[in-house]
Amino acid sequence: MRRSWSARRARRAGRALAAILAASALTPTAPPAVADSAVTVAAGPAVTSAASGSAVRPAVAAPERCIPERGGVTVGESWAQRRLGLARVWPITRGKGVKVAVIDSGVDTAHPQLAGVEARDLTGTGARDCVGHGTAVAGIIGAARLAGIPFAGVAPEAEIVSIKQTGGETGDVAVLARAIVEATRLGADVINVSVSATDQKDLRAAVTYALAQDVVIVAAAGNTKRDGVTAPAYPAAYPGVLAVGSAGRDGRRADSSNAATPVSVLAPGQGVTSTWTGRAYREDLEGTSFAAAYVSGVVALVRARHPELDNVRVRRRLELTADGGMGTGTGAGMVNPLLAVTAVLPSETVALAPPVPAALPPTAVAKEAPVDERANGAAAATAVGALFLAGLVAAGGVVIPMGRRRGWRPARRSTLREL
Repeated sequence: MRRSWSARRARRAGRALAAILAASALTPTAPPAVADSAVTVAAGPAVTSAASGSAVRPAVAAPERCIPERGGVTVGESWAQRRLGLARVWPITRGKGVKVAVIDSGVDTAHPQLAGVEARDLTGTGARDCVGHGTAVAGIIGAARLAGIPFAGVAPEAEIVSIKQTGGETGDVAVLARAIVEATRLGADVINVSVSATDQKDLRAAVTYALAQDVVIVAAAGNTKRDGVTAPAYPAAYPGVLAVGSAGRDGRRADSSNAATPVSVLAPGQGVTSTWTGRAYREDLEGTSFAAAYVSGVVALVRARHPELDNVRVRRRLELTADGGMGTGTGAGMVNPLLAVTAVLPSETVALAPPVPAALPPTAVAKEAPVDERANGAAAATAVGALFLAGLVAAGGVVIPMGRRRGWRPARRSTLREL
């Protein structure tokens, strides 16, 4: 018998926090308290964290003119939409009742297909999307189905909440960490992080906290630098996070998809379609940012259909039902929405370890279980969610791993290496 959403939400804190406390041998404490003023993002040189007194680099000054690159006024059905067979899944589930947090550059809520998005801002520049990236990510995840418009999001009835963590093409790790905590406290079932950062203690703590609250975190694996040098992208490389690589029409990993990050699954990320600012559309989007958005949509479908599954089982379900990996950087292969929603997995009747395991338990299924590329990667995140204090401070920045797209390039003065 399927458990209700309220029952699943209610058991999150007790079970997950118990695991944290058992590991840390501490008495219970309240969830992380992060004040809105913990990090101030403003124009000019490095600014000071009000909570910690530490200097951090601002993401970007508030644009004097918020004019993103123009999009088209018409749109067709995306090849990715056909490739993933979404029309076969929607009669079963459309993601209703699942909350997906999009931590990005904001969302254009004036777009007809994104009218129901809740918009929040952590940058002090306003919730409006002046880049277009967040609007595109949100559209892939949950753009509503409208008459006469072939394009729709993977989970068109999911609830989308936009948390703006940057006003431009780069961002700050402290703000990203705050956004993850904020999304968790807002009750997000899925958190999409289509940005890349270096490994920072505050980011690790935020991810640990969210995973302990039964949230599924989906993150972009990052895009390679133009000179071919790669490095693992975070939070995608943290254990327990669904790391997503980019694939082309042939289902193979895109050359630009970062193979240094331990990948869970692939999803379309070349020449894909989505919503854009100004009530427009783009049909030439590339990068693991958008591949991650497809997977977040699939996770929303799975959580709507199987609310009894915790985040470990949801992640494992997507890996076991994927189409099969083809080498380094492909993980379990292309995500398969229909199988992810409908497959019967005997292993789901077996009790699993608490969230954020160092290694996933063996799973008895008909096909060979995919190789978990994370097994020998970064060590399991330390159970410090209960100790996550106000004033997130980071030494690096984040960059939107959007990949090469006409008219857009990563900022060259980012405090983080370009991916």
